[in-house]
Amino acid sequence: MIVQIGGLLADDTLASLRQALGEEAAGFKPGAATAGWHARPVKHNEQASGAAAAQAVAAVKDALGAHPVFNAVARPKALVGLLVSRYGPGMEYGTHVDNAMMNGIRTDLSFTVFLSQPEAYDGGELVIEANDGEQPVKLAAGSAVVYPSTSLHRVEQVTRGERLVVVGWVRSLVRRADQREILFDLDQMIASQRMGGDRAMLDRLMKCKANLLRMWAED
Repeated sequence: MIVQIGGLLADDTLASLRQALGEEAAGFKPGAATAGWHARPVKHNEQASGAAAAQAVAAVKDALGAHPVFNAVARPKALVGLLVSRYGPGMEYGTHVDNAMMNGIRTDLSFTVFLSQPEAYDGGELVIEANDGEQPVKLAAGSAVVYPSTSLHRVEQVTRGERLVVVGWVRSLVRRADQREILFDLDQMIASQRMGGDRAMLDRLMKCKANLLRMWAED
């Protein structure tokens, strides 16, 4: 399941983060250093370190943790490996699959939070391979996309401007993607019943969700 989340970060927050990262431009280093052996030859971007990068990562963590859709999709136990990536003209990240383990933690879901507006750069689409074909993703600044870490994906070459993103990974309480999708669908049904629906039906749905979590969650 690939899910897009709009409006994760406010405009003033985005402007502040972009300004701070621009002022610490020297803190960006080649991104291949953090890639696994399979991805390293095709990873041509830059990654930030320093106070501005830490500020951006903290803002994204806080926003994701407070967002109901992200929590319903990911059922996060832990977020791992968050970093700020920059792509300038000629930079790209070829087809790869993310590492199954990062810092000793299993990765179930990957996410990208866009800091640059799409009109600020050409190219740079995140392309995710799915059973029904390739899905290119290029979202408004402050938006996020969450997708299975099991997917092959790539970032197309940037031909103009700068693509600035925060990427990271999720260790979910629910390992299996099909089970997470069932729980997500239940959450949508529960939300609709809360808006003046049938109380008895809501009780049954809440019971189903609670008992499925008991069966599937790895706490």
